[in-house]
Amino acid sequence: MFPPRTGQQYHLVFGRYAATVTEQGAALRSLALDGKDIIVPFDEDDIPNCCRGQLLIPFPNRIEDGEYEFEGTQYVLPIDEHERHNAIHGYGYRAYWTQLARTDNSVSLQWRAPALEGYPFDVVVTADYRLDEYGLSLTLSALNNGSTDAPWAAAMHPWLANGRHSTGDAIEQDNAECHLRVQADTHVIADDRLLPRGTEPVDGTIYDLRDNPTLEGRPFDDAWTDLHHDEDGNASAVFTRPDGMTITVSGGPTITSFQVCTGTGFPEAIRPQGVAVEPQTAYANAFRSGKDLIVIKPGDTSVTSIRISAEQR
Repeated sequence: MFPPRTGQQYHLVFGRYAATVTEQGAALRSLALDGKDIIVPFDEDDIPNCCRGQLLIPFPNRIEDGEYEFEGTQYVLPIDEHERHNAIHGYGYRAYWTQLARTDNSVSLQWRAPALEGYPFDVVVTADYRLDEYGLSLTLSALNNGSTDAPWAAAMHPWLANGRHSTGDAIEQDNAECHLRVQADTHVIADDRLLPRGTEPVDGTIYDLRDNPTLEGRPFDDAWTDLHHDEDGNASAVFTRPDGMTITVSGGPTITSFQVCTGTGFPEAIRPQGVAVEPQTAYANAFRSGKDLIVIKPGDTSVTSIRISAEQR
């Protein structure tokens, strides 16, 4: 008898919250409050289409033509977004991760970057998931186990459930009734390959999400930066559904941007019933641009903290 396609299922429970993390990719397969989905779940044998719940490491989003230069050396990654000729979302979501520890409300998983020409750096990543009274926390720690500097960026890709069960284009209207607040002053301008080509202030545009607008007339697959961090160093995005559930996605000081995707125009068979709200340490093309790129020195560790919480009103 084989295990599920996504590997071992780590079911976590604490109070009103329940979650499932998968062995494949250390992905967040489900998260619920009082039995109501906070994120759009996927089944244990399914392909998690649209990167649902996945960790995007050692780079999130896209690298133009799969090529980058780092400290004087040129590297070439596999092209896996063929229609736009980009490398996308790194390697970590593809592999089974090793369990380090587990309790009723927590699991710790580890992945070591494989020996590949496109990313030959020896980075060992630990994902610590924990449920508590405030929701789900993720601590992502990347140790440079090698002898040279390593480029690094990370993101989490949850699709926040809109509370409805429509399919296809009807999801657009369901999303339009939701509100989204992102305290960010700058929108990243992207071309038709979804690669950054500049930035602009959000003032007076549909990209101004600081006052908690609805998503009506806002079909997004965009990044926001110049985030407002609070006194504890956290930046947050707040998603409010028509059923009164408010979902907060927050990240610590290393989170420099949020990517938001409404799934507009996605094929009906794979379109999630909600909106992706992704905390990122860097937006697209960071390995080429160097923008917000983290460089981990040998023996050092880069730590990123993310939390997802919900409140039902």
